[in-house]
Formats: sequence, C-alpha cells, structure tokens
Amino acid sequence: MQPVIRSRVIRIGNSRGIRIPKVWLEQLGLNDEVEMAVRQDGLLIRRPSKPRQGWADAFQVMGAHKDDRFLDQPVANRWDSEEWEW
Repeated sequence: MQPVIRSRVIRIGNSRGIRIPKVWLEQLGLNDEVEMAVRQDGLLIRRPSKPRQGWADAFQVMGAHKDDRFLDQPVANRWDSEEWEW
C-alpha cells in the first residue's frame, strides 16, 4: 500500500491547490496537464486519456479477420456521377 501524506490546501489566486510530491509526479507520469474527477470520498487525478489510443491496433486486427468491410453498401447519386471531379 502506498504511503499516505498530508498536504495543505494553498491559495492560488481565487482558487486553491495542493502540492504533489515530485516522486509521485514522476512515478505516475503526470506532466503539464491532468484529468480530475470527484469520486465518492475523494478526488481522482490522472494522466489525460487519449480517446483514439489503440485504434490502429484494433484496425489491424479487424483487417486480419476480414471484419473491416462497409456495413452499408455505397449508394450512387447524381452528385457523384455528374458533379464530382477527380
């Protein structure tokens, strides 16, 4: 179990802040930006998520399983045949 430390809540302009020990920042890979969320009895602070992380690998797997086809068949229309220029 990780050690518990106490830290003072300090004034930063009109807001408040806490100091996070450098060793924890390094251990968690926290840099200039974080995500925060209120949890049941605390505050969750974590690295920002990357919404499309892992998509390239997922697409590779889909292609290997031939699961990367269109669900809907393309529909020809007048604009495609008369107005679009390649």
